[in-house]
Amino acid sequence: MKLDSKYFDRIRTRRRREPEPEQAPPTCQWDGCDKKGTHRAPVGRNAEGQFFLFCFEHVKDYNKGYNYFSGLSDGEIARYQKEAITGHRPTWTVGVNKAAKNSPLQSEVRSGAYTRVRDPFGFVKDGDGRGSGPRFPEQRKLKTLEAKAFDTMGLGANATSAEIKSRYKELVKKHHPDANGGDRGSEERFRAVIQAYQLLKQNGFC
Repeated sequence: MKLDSKYFDRIRTRRRREPEPEQAPPTCQWDGCDKKGTHRAPVGRNAEGQFFLFCFEHVKDYNKGYNYFSGLSDGEIARYQKEAITGHRPTWTVGVNKAAKNSPLQSEVRSGAYTRVRDPFGFVKDGDGRGSGPRFPEQRKLKTLEAKAFDTMGLGANATSAEIKSRYKELVKKHHPDANGGDRGSEERFRAVIQAYQLLKQNGFC
């Protein structure tokens, strides 16, 4: 390229930046101190990202008396520490979804048990459940106390909620102490029925 070419004049080059003059460090912000403030110290709660500038001696004094939780009660401090575990983000108990729990699809699903869900596309036929789609087990494996509770109620493990409630009312009426003249055997049976019903209710069978 010729030095007198018109294209040569259009070439731009970056100008070399001159080094900026070094700024003198600020003065220590401790009252009455005129030393250089070369060390940062946090301002405090609700002022995150803001700092005081102190000299080395005064930043040590400041840090000794610094208390982030100054002015908070014990309960507020405990709450802050608990929320700090999750980074102060909201959390939910594992497996809990109130919106899904109250949805129409889940309205008939018992805790820990499986039932048929709505089948708008006909993948699983109503009635006997024989269809091209998957089937859900209608009965779960009972725990020892659950099986004992069904036995106490005189019912099978596949008893419906309505059957459990009906049987409970029948047994309570039959073994109530007032209906048996205070018979000890009947009273113990009465308590066993109540405990069995409460267990089944807590486990979602009724």
